[in-house]
Formats: sequence, C-alpha cells, structure tokens
Amino acid sequence: MKNTQVCILGGTGFVGRHLLNALSTAGYGCRVPVSRPERYRELRLVPGCSLYPLTGWDTDELAGAMAGCGTLINLAGILNEGGGRTFEGTHVTLVGNALEAARSVGVPRYLHMSALNADAHAGASEYLRSKGRGEALAHQASEHGIAVTSFRPSVIFGHGDSFFNRFAGLLRLAPGPFPLACPSARFAPVYVGDVAQAMLRALEDQGTARRSYELCGPRSFTLKELVEYTAARIGRKGPVLGLGDGLSRLQARVFQHLPGRPFTLDNYLSLQVHSLCTENGLGVLGIRPTDIDAVVPEYLV
Repeated sequence: MKNTQVCILGGTGFVGRHLLNALSTAGYGCRVPVSRPERYRELRLVPGCSLYPLTGWDTDELAGAMAGCGTLINLAGILNEGGGRTFEGTHVTLVGNALEAARSVGVPRYLHMSALNADAHAGASEYLRSKGRGEALAHQASEHGIAVTSFRPSVIFGHGDSFFNRFAGLLRLAPGPFPLACPSARFAPVYVGDVAQAMLRALEDQGTARRSYELCGPRSFTLKELVEYTAARIGRKGPVLGLGDGLSRLQARVFQHLPGRPFTLDNYLSLQVHSLCTENGLGVLGIRPTDIDAVVPEYLV
C-alpha cells in the first residue's frame, strides 16, 4: 500500500464502491466512515479497505475518522430529501464539518463530488442550489491550505446504478404505454469507471487543484431516448409516451407523496436544465469516455 490513506465519505454508495476498487488496485488504503458497519461487511473484502464506525457526523467524529489520512474524498449526496436527510444537511453542512475536521488533523487534499448545473444562486432546483453551495464551500478551503478539486458529472451509469436499473425495473412493472415526465431533458451519461479514474488521476496530479472538471460520456440523449434504449435492451414491448410540461409537473406533485418518492417537484425542476458538459473534463484528464453500448446491455440483461 502507498503511505497515504484515503478517507471516503459516501464510500458505501454506487460510485463509492467502484472508487474503492479503483483506489485499492492503484495501491491506496481506504477508510470508509459508516454509522452501521455491520451493514457493509463486504467492503472489508476490498484490499486495503477498512470501515470506521461513527455515532454522528459532527466535526469531532469526522476528525477521528480522518486522522492519519492524506486525502479526503466526499461523495455524499441525495437526490431527494427524506428519512431525516436534507439537501442542506448533506450537501452543505456535511461539507463544512468535513473540511473543518480535515483542517484540524492536517489532511492536505480534498476531492469533492458536485453535479452538472450546480449553482448556489441560479440552480434550477434546491438540489442543484445546495450542490452549488457545497461546491463553493469546498473551494474556499483552498484558502486554508487544502488542495481542492471538484467534479461535475452528468448522470452516472454502470453496474449497480440507479438510472438504467431503475427505469428497467419500472418498465417491467408497468404494462402497456409508459408515461414519462420531462422526455426532452438531455443527458450525456458518464461511466462510473471513468468517474473513478478521473478522481484517481486528480488525486495523483497536484496540478488539478483549484479546478473543477465536468464529466460526460461521448454521446448525448434525451431522457425518452434513454428510456426507449432501456426498454429495447430488456425486451419490453409498448411505447414510451412523453408527457407535456403540465402533465410532467402534475406527475411530480403526485409521485412525491408515494413511498420512496420516485419523482418529486424538485426532480422536475432539475430536469428543466440539460445535463450536458461545456468542456471535456475526461479528455483533459487523459481519459477516453466509455459509451453506454459498451456496458449497459451487459448488466441490464
């Protein structure tokens, strides 16, 4: 193992699990703070990975989790509020606590997961505004001697994702025509393996400090095209019916009260802005983007 440990907040999630494997393969030791370690025993099978039990996410607890680490990576994020978790608490307060903890124990490097269209003031939704506030707070840490790099991905796909897999599940459950809100929203899906490599390369290149990288795949699609693509891969018959703006908003108002909150008004607002890159961040980092055809059909089938 290299002589530095990496502390990863949100390491138990979809991106986190892929990143743990990439870091382990590169020779890094990883420490993942968790409130219930017994739920994630399988992560201990990743060479060099350890779980650090927390009873809370305040500065003192986080400082203990980071002690001795050379890098902090923050992947923590939610798409919807609920279960006691809020956008402000997850995307802003946690960032502030983590950075204060990092300064207190001398962690010199910080990688931050943001989102395309994140903007503290002009974001289309509270999700995007809170992501913007968190990213701005992250880069302010540069003034305190922490080398900060942030990443702004479009929708991320790969084994275990909550995009293609989620739509595949919904398509299998819904007979007949499939009503789809915001069908014209555009994405450039980016492969989780490429996101992990982007973070790894940034970690090993101090020249990426004080920079933000937009991460997109090689092609852009409308949401309707992506759902039709999913339907074709799982052999699902029946048309995908794009809803107009009024019905899309109505669906959001109704669905946000269903168990699991599958689609909320805040999600609807996020989809009013296309999730497309204005720069090729992967290319700048020397990574050739992976197309959905190379990965998605394998795990959907």
